[in-house]
Amino acid sequence: MQHDVIIACDFKSAADTFGFLDLFRGEERKPFLKIGMELFYAEGPEIVREIKRRGHRIFLDLKLHDIPNTVRKAMAVLSRLDVDMCNVHAAGTIEMMKAAREGLTREDGTRPLLIAVTQLTSTSEERMQRELLIGAPIGETIVQYARNAREAGLDGVVCSPLEAGMVHGACGAEFLTVTPGVRFADGDVADQVRVTTPARAREIGSDFIVVGRPITAAADPVAAYRRCVAEFVG
Repeated sequence: MQHDVIIACDFKSAADTFGFLDLFRGEERKPFLKIGMELFYAEGPEIVREIKRRGHRIFLDLKLHDIPNTVRKAMAVLSRLDVDMCNVHAAGTIEMMKAAREGLTREDGTRPLLIAVTQLTSTSEERMQRELLIGAPIGETIVQYARNAREAGLDGVVCSPLEAGMVHGACGAEFLTVTPGVRFADGDVADQVRVTTPARAREIGSDFIVVGRPITAAADPVAAYRRCVAEFVG
């Protein structure tokens, strides 16, 4: 699987999003983009359709987590948007993840990549154990969630770069690791607690890195994106 950088387009409106994307008009390499809850809830499916028309690949990051039947039906709707990747919460159980895959699969057998969120990169082991009452170490928890996702037929998981190697060790090299929590060595980690640099993420097993503010809030977002690609893709 080719490594790539996914820009997190965590903007509040279509105007802000397209103002940002216009900076990349002259780039030969169309960035892979993540559309999350804020932008999708603000603008609806049309924002996805327009970004696809502009030639970008899209990771639709809505983190579905509900009863299996509801998730199945929601994924059937999302499958019509022609995104390239979408996700659920692994905590929803194997049954829910199977339902998500079934709903996402079109009549011709094709579907976007489907991945499962293990633990958010803002969650520390101490918080996971104290607040969520999960007694196992965070690494073991994430690996088990990844095994569950693989059993459900998913393509990979969202985890921090620090767990990517463990996930590959448990689930195989072809099982994807999509990793937020990536910052430049000279950057601010903000609200993330399990982070590393683009170069280190590549070394320890990330297949895709999701990068938001280090690119979108940079003085020169195009230069920051090029730097991130150079460090991660090579």
